[in-house]
Amino acid sequence: MAVDDLDAHARALVEANLYMTLGTADADGRPWVSPVYFATADYAEFYWVSAHDAAHSRNIAQRPEVSMVIFDSQVPAYHGRAVYLSGSAAELAGRDLDRGIAIYPGPVTRGGTSLALDDVTPPSSYRLYRATVTEASVLCPREPRQPCPLHSINADHRTPVLPWRNAR
Repeated sequence: MAVDDLDAHARALVEANLYMTLGTADADGRPWVSPVYFATADYAEFYWVSAHDAAHSRNIAQRPEVSMVIFDSQVPAYHGRAVYLSGSAAELAGRDLDRGIAIYPGPVTRGGTSLALDDVTPPSSYRLYRATVTEASVLCPREPRQPCPLHSINADHRTPVLPWRNAR
């Protein structure tokens, strides 16, 4: 399996899932994870809507560094498939908010509901957020108890990817 194949593998995981697990930390470094419905247009930026007073939203306001994982929970045991992302996140405003509303909730086939500006600005309690990815990796695919074909490593391991490389 070539590195480009792993990029495609990461894109396929993103496209096949509706939710990601968003990891944040508060000002004291205490971790917090939340499942959020997401959309992406380019695999380098991920958008979601959350209440501005949700724990993860408050955490992002204080500490914008985030981690995310999108995984296939339907594969058989010991066949884990996941893409791991890290970067920084922020509540959107101005032009960024306009752009985000055009992207979120993604294609209609995903089942999300389109947003209007009033849905994510005061007095609404919801806001639109964006995470900009700085690092991405996948759990290198392999059969249980077998080395992965790319690295010959017989253990779970992550491999850096650039899912936005050669995308659409």
